[in-house]
Amino acid sequence: IATVQTSAGYADRVYFLPVTPEFVTEVIKRERPDGILCTFGGQTGLNCGVKLNEQGVFEKYGVRVMGTPIKAIITTEDRDLFAKAVEHC
Repeated sequence: IATVQTSAGYADRVYFLPVTPEFVTEVIKRERPDGILCTFGGQTGLNCGVKLNEQGVFEKYGVRVMGTPIKAIITTEDRDLFAKAVEHC
């Protein structure tokens, strides 16, 4: 159980829903956040963030991806893209 689920003051609301593009889109529609961190939630959060970006959800609702940019997530998840990025360093 995460601290945000058990400690008052960390969040206005806590949703116990699957981390899928469909459910996260519904939460975004309802809550209208200014930003989102895709790096919480491990691989599931990363995959969901990439998919939401591909679907245009962040742009549609004006949600800024904070922390690691989507492009960096995509690059580090793809071996070929990552190898090319490392070569340029």
